Amino acid sequence: MILTDSAILGALADGSIVIEPFARECLGSNSYDVHLGKDLAIYREDVLDAKSHNQINHITIPAEGYILKPDVLYLGITQEYTETHSTVPFLEGKSSVGRLGIDIHATAGKGDIGFCNHWTLEISVTQPVRVYAGMPIGQLIYFRLEGTVQTLYSEKKSAKYTKRTGLPQESMMWKNRF
Repeated sequence: MILTDSAILGALADGSIVIEPFARECLGSNSYDVHLGKDLAIYREDVLDAKSHNQINHITIPAEGYILKPDVLYLGITQEYTETHSTVPFLEGKSSVGRLGIDIHATAGKGDIGFCNHWTLEISVTQPVRVYAGMPIGQLIYFRLEGTVQTLYSEKKSAKYTKRTGLPQESMMWKNRF
């Protein structure tokens, strides 16, 4: 089941969902709008290696915006810090963003229960487009769980994205054993 606006407000009140900053006008009937943070990152190398720690360069979006180009993977971040303690969050793009040819995630649209951080976005575009810090970029949808959770994401030894940096985080695939 997807949480409605009143259920999201109830979860915010009891602390099972945290959204910072929270703005009531961003709450939809069954979702919450999140915004593009001021920082982007791009990988330094043209060829990435899944077994290596691929380094990134950070970019701060200036007031006049920043032009994203096709064939480049940009890592972005949400302005909002979120926590989910009893629901599963899904991050989806807004239709207005999609109609500009912007995809905000390649594969990582689902969060885990116990995820406590800003969301790193995997941004790609179909044609050049100027983006701005603070623009609506996506929406969080919360799903109720069935059953009990044995291990929250924040408590997993293998969790790789728990450090709160406020910056986009590069892939940590290299920490896996394969």
